[in-house]
Amino acid sequence: MNLRLSALFLSLTCSLPLAVLAADAIRIDTPVGGWRQGSGEGASFSQQVNYPASSVNVDAGQSDTARIRGQIKAQPKPGGGPARLVVNGIAMPLKVQDDGSFDRPFVFPSGSNSVEVRSADGQARKRVQFYGNGGNGQTAARLRVVLSWDSDNTDLDLHLVTPDGGHVWYGDRVLPNGAAQDVDVTTGYGPEMIASPTPLKGQYLVYVNYYGGGYGEDEEGNSEAAQALTTAQVTILTEEGTPNEKQETFLVPMRAPGELTLVKRFSYP
Repeated sequence: MNLRLSALFLSLTCSLPLAVLAADAIRIDTPVGGWRQGSGEGASFSQQVNYPASSVNVDAGQSDTARIRGQIKAQPKPGGGPARLVVNGIAMPLKVQDDGSFDRPFVFPSGSNSVEVRSADGQARKRVQFYGNGGNGQTAARLRVVLSWDSDNTDLDLHLVTPDGGHVWYGDRVLPNGAAQDVDVTTGYGPEMIASPTPLKGQYLVYVNYYGGGYGEDEEGNSEAAQALTTAQVTILTEEGTPNEKQETFLVPMRAPGELTLVKRFSYP
């Protein structure tokens, strides 16, 4: 019996540092838990991207109530895949910088919100829960379309045609009707989002374009063609944060550069 207790005590004390390490491996600076009062100032949705890397150039004055920012301290080995970001149940890849940092714009709805970041190997995760009050002029998206894909060094593009004939894409990222694209990621995984706080009534068309196959590097540093087939994940979210919230997710195989696929035709509301 004493041997069993000793073994149990040893097991618990040995596993405790690992659990603490896993909890501390990810830092989320914003959003923070608790009650959040939104701010209309500096809550820009559309951001630029550092080329050729996929890092987002978040505006210097971006409000902390409208961004996801932090760091994964234990960097995975090259080729280990992206981290994962889960926002209110929508899971998507998260490509981080060389130092493990990440920073993305995100205008949250009023009500309960959840943000979780997971390391590429799945061994560490950090989650925050907060209750947001839009307030002060910040209007959350009532229509959000999210694109991500499962391969690095590839460029997929999200397109949304609105009921008035408007076309949101990387070449025209902000429309007069309020629809806007957040970033144009060109080097793999995404995510890219198109959202509108005041969506027009009528029919929408969601397309994904396989803009180009990416290229990686072999062990000698020479360019080599990446795998052509990639799978796109498209999530359409309406009335986010309300009792009428609806979420649909589609998996779309994209087989070759140049391919344009109609993912969904839907009506709002």
